[in-house]
Amino acid sequence: MGAMLLAIDCGNTQTVFGLFDGERLSDQFRVATDPAHTGDELAVLLRAFLDLSALDGIALCSSVPQLVREYQAFAARWTGAELLVLGPGVSTGMPIRYDDPREVGPDRIANAVAARERHGAPAIVVDFGTSTNFDVVSAAGEFAGGVLAPGIEISMDALFERAARLPRVPFAAPERVISQTTTAALQSGLVYGFAGQVDAVVERIRDELGAPAAPVIGTGGLADLIAPHTRTITAVDPELTLHGLRLVWLRNQ
Repeated sequence: MGAMLLAIDCGNTQTVFGLFDGERLSDQFRVATDPAHTGDELAVLLRAFLDLSALDGIALCSSVPQLVREYQAFAARWTGAELLVLGPGVSTGMPIRYDDPREVGPDRIANAVAARERHGAPAIVVDFGTSTNFDVVSAAGEFAGGVLAPGIEISMDALFERAARLPRVPFAAPERVISQTTTAALQSGLVYGFAGQVDAVVERIRDELGAPAAPVIGTGGLADLIAPHTRTITAVDPELTLHGLRLVWLRNQ
């Protein structure tokens, strides 16, 4: 058996937990992120999924700053494992080409580290989360920056809030682009609109990199919905962020 690592990708909307046995992702689960959770509540939640006493390590990247303290309290009180919080000062093995590296979301660093390891360099990650993040790994294997765009769910929420007559629609691709119902029309704008955004941004990134064939890896909750309708996404790797956390944790052992 390898080391048992709990990788935690705490996003603004959802938190994904991945349990690694060595290099193998043996289990994963997804819950809604609650910024009000205490360390003790996190313990109650996690005990439903795994044996806390069996953990050798915990690696966290969090987009919600106040939850970092609670995960620290959880790790100290309820597990015998050391918690690694991905952030400034943590060795990642990847140079960060950013005016202020502290501004880069830790999930973006995890994505870049995992993309380089699993897909090579240069590479482009498109992470469909609360925002749609494009993370770029240069040919030299450095984090070269990226692009941030409003995410799919945020865009739809904004539309529903402003337009009283529009119904909330399920996230699904309609059969045709030209739609004869309001629901299908919204789905068409959502799926084909975001697919087009991905292709347009990726083409510009590839031009700037001078790497027309750089692989593009889709990840995040809605990658499976959008990726098939893009021309540019070459692979969907839903566990990318978790693997990035594992790689950074390993490096710091």
